[in-house]
Amino acid sequence: MNRRKKTFGEVLRKARDGRYSVRKFADLSGVSPTYLSQVEKGNVAPPTAERVKVMAELLDANPDEWTALAGRVPDDLPAIIQSHPIEMPALIREADQLTDQQLQQVRIQIRRLTQTTE
Repeated sequence: MNRRKKTFGEVLRKARDGRYSVRKFADLSGVSPTYLSQVEKGNVAPPTAERVKVMAELLDANPDEWTALAGRVPDDLPAIIQSHPIEMPALIREADQLTDQQLQQVRIQIRRLTQTTE
């Protein structure tokens, strides 16, 4: 069975529906109600990464997950990659081959390394 991934707009509408009206949520997120409605219907591209982050936080969702779903990159990542132009792209490419469980182990190890350098 070929299951289609939900779009950003579908996920947004499901999370928003019952909690906020279109008008109220648009006001809180800094977009027009018309634009929000069009995003939810998939008629226009999702908003910027910063706006997606605001929306996710309003709905208690993971901002990084929603940013990826919107086809965006979190605003802080380009600067991080540019600060380590050789190591970071290589790390990301190599990490792309790992399972979710292996990635979690890598994150734990990185936390340990950063705690010992503080």
